[in-house]
Amino acid sequence: SLRGSWRLRSGNGSVSLRAEVPGCVHTALLCRGLIQDPYYRFNDVMYRWISLDNWTYSRTFKTPFDIRKWQKVNLVFEGVDTVAQILLNNVTLGRTDNMFNRYSFDITSVIQEVNFVEVRFLSAVSYAAEQSRCHKAHSIPPACPPPVQKGECHVNFIRKEQCSFSWDWGPSFPTQGIWKDVRIEAYNHYHLIYFSITSFFAKSAQQWYLEVESIFDVVSSKPIAGLVTVNIPKLQTQQTFSVKLQPGEGSIVLLVNINKVRSAAVEAWWPNGHGKQTGYNMTTTFMMEVGCQIEKFSKVYFRTVELVQEPIPDSPGLSFYFRINGRPIFIKGSNWIPADSFQDRVTYDTLRLLLKSAADANMNALRVWGGGVYEQDEFYDICDEIGIMIWQDFMFACALYPTNQNYLESVRAEVSHQVRRLKSHPSIILWSGNNENEAAIASNWFSIPYPDIGVYIKDYVTLYVKNIREIVLNEDKSRPFVASSPTNGLESVKEGWLSRNPYDTHYGDTHFYDYNSDCWNWTVYPKTRFASEYGFQSWPSFSTIEKVSSPEDWSYTSNFSLHRQHHEGGNIQMLQEIGHHFKLPQSPDPVKQFKDMIYLTQVMQAQCIKTETEFYRFSQSEIINGEGHTMGALYWQLNDIWQAPSWASLEYGGKWKLLHYFAQNFFAPLLPVAYEDSGMLHIYGVSDLHEDHKLTLRIVVHAWSSLEPVCTLAEEGVIVKAQSAVPIYKESISDLLERCRNCTRKSCIITFCLLGEDGLQSPTNHYFLSSLKDAVGLEKTQLSASVSQQDDIYIFVLQTTAIAPFVTLDVGSIKGRFSDNGFLMTEKKKMVVFYPWEPTSVEELESSLILTSLLDVV
Repeated sequence: SLRGSWRLRSGNGSVSLRAEVPGCVHTALLCRGLIQDPYYRFNDVMYRWISLDNWTYSRTFKTPFDIRKWQKVNLVFEGVDTVAQILLNNVTLGRTDNMFNRYSFDITSVIQEVNFVEVRFLSAVSYAAEQSRCHKAHSIPPACPPPVQKGECHVNFIRKEQCSFSWDWGPSFPTQGIWKDVRIEAYNHYHLIYFSITSFFAKSAQQWYLEVESIFDVVSSKPIAGLVTVNIPKLQTQQTFSVKLQPGEGSIVLLVNINKVRSAAVEAWWPNGHGKQTGYNMTTTFMMEVGCQIEKFSKVYFRTVELVQEPIPDSPGLSFYFRINGRPIFIKGSNWIPADSFQDRVTYDTLRLLLKSAADANMNALRVWGGGVYEQDEFYDICDEIGIMIWQDFMFACALYPTNQNYLESVRAEVSHQVRRLKSHPSIILWSGNNENEAAIASNWFSIPYPDIGVYIKDYVTLYVKNIREIVLNEDKSRPFVASSPTNGLESVKEGWLSRNPYDTHYGDTHFYDYNSDCWNWTVYPKTRFASEYGFQSWPSFSTIEKVSSPEDWSYTSNFSLHRQHHEGGNIQMLQEIGHHFKLPQSPDPVKQFKDMIYLTQVMQAQCIKTETEFYRFSQSEIINGEGHTMGALYWQLNDIWQAPSWASLEYGGKWKLLHYFAQNFFAPLLPVAYEDSGMLHIYGVSDLHEDHKLTLRIVVHAWSSLEPVCTLAEEGVIVKAQSAVPIYKESISDLLERCRNCTRKSCIITFCLLGEDGLQSPTNHYFLSSLKDAVGLEKTQLSASVSQQDDIYIFVLQTTAIAPFVTLDVGSIKGRFSDNGFLMTEKKKMVVFYPWEPTSVEELESSLILTSLLDVV
């Protein structure tokens, strides 16, 4: 391995330092104290010079083996970011131009006992500009990002993380570096490059079988024969195959039938909330007539996936839902973006924390969005382990792309490498060609004159259908492929891969954003088949912002606050959305006002996405005016790339925003959901459980002015059907208020939950009968909390003197999460658990704790 310490120098040699590999220039400079934190204040713009320079990585190494004994020696880069010339002992081995590709250079004739390796980078920014200049045929929009993003131009001309040139939630840090492993490989006869296992279920035989694929570099000039044994002890399955490896890139595909008797006993891999994620240990042994024996140890999982697009009674169009192991699954989750601008900082622990937080919020899926990176192996390993299904985009987003020969060759290599690397993961359930590029052409985002549109359509089909799709279908027959998101699925295919309206609710998936309407009004949301993107912004907590700002920045209208907002008009949109239902903070103390604003943006975001997600969940079993059967809700977005206002529910560093706490409830496996239509209150029972349940619906009406309920109703024997959403209660609001005598819309609130036998219980949900800015009887409360320790967790006992909406516990930068947060407190006492992610103490928690409820905002 050539990991570890390298030399790094700037283009003219004026800066020279030690740098870690894997790594990048920015983190190397930071590590040596030559720059401040790139995320601090305005440093994204101050440090632009770093990505405009051409940096060189170099090192010497001794060859740790006798060169004469090996037929072939390769220098292998798992990832180079991005444009570089690779030299060994002053001989140019080749060039790299794709961050997502694996590069292997034959150095058999160049390697010596002591070697000097150099990786000479070219600025990604100048390379992209140059590629765009050289593309004479027709322009490829967009040229540059909107000015508010403070980004770089022509990112679509370079095969690099697209958001590294800036995005509407992230900074521009076009990194350079050796971002993945680099090593020397030496071998005789043959060498295993890729190894993958995919599972299939033969319905006719009622039997599982595996497709085991191995791809070799065969050095010898004639075929090599041998035996391969596959052994899965737990399933009493062992098979031996005679194989022949052809010279060059030889591949073998073995079909392994799982023992008939054991096949029935195979435990399938299920998504989070639907069963276990059982994996089986498997050993594959290659014994060839020459060369050494290879033993591969792997985990094998059994699961099937189908994307069902079929006619629906009483509805034009087609369904769009996933069946896992034959069972339709409602997809609950979010969208994943890169966890850092500098990928070398994304550790296993970073990934584990974020993914575990997704599972803890009852999510079963994430979409790996197409403007970031194909994630590291550990990301998918964790998803396999905790049952998070992955919708995997290919890395093309919000742009048109060139289709010249060199570009297509690079993309083809990228796609086949990534599919081979990733296809063994049961967590990946879908390949998707791009993010929003079908919509970009259909809705003509880039104002292309009508006569010219044909050439762009041709480019689109060439890239995503004739190249990417063709490779995916060839490499992986175990999971579905769609060309874009949003798309009309089979209808888009029928219309030549570009539908007239990719946002059509009757087909495929939709993305939906509306920052002007009142987000509590469910009628503005599309009754779509599948909601794969939707969201609202909020600010991260003060403790997160504090780390990258100075006191003069702590106001909602400071230069810093404007600088961090990369979505045009975003800060004002948040104010408008808050203004629909809440009073805006008026504190004379600017820092207090800033903190109040942050709190309100998080309350607003959580409440908006709660309303929208509940709408998607209760639409899963019904068709109304031809629309419905919604079978997926993935909000935008799960995580943050830096400390800034964004759509995320997890802040940079992993802290949960209020939205993430709300998600834990609105994605609960059992949930009552209320909405109002023409004065009628409707309550649905939404269930992801595999059995029907007979439950009690408990409705409690509270006056804002009292902790004593005004009236309680228990509806018994309510049937909530397995994996569906059914109406379970209906009453006109005026009748309800009449029954609970002293109530008006402004003075009362409704809470409700489902209770069953054996402790089965839904979260308690609430429905506001008016805007909280109009609420009558709300009193400022005295909130207090006592903290105690119990084993590894901490117990907070909260007390209140009045009903308190959106009660929030914040312990600053102490890492961990609460069991519940941002809740409506309708009882004198409530117990909340704190799960620490690092050692802390009662004293530390007590001194950091800030309790806020809506009336603390003045």
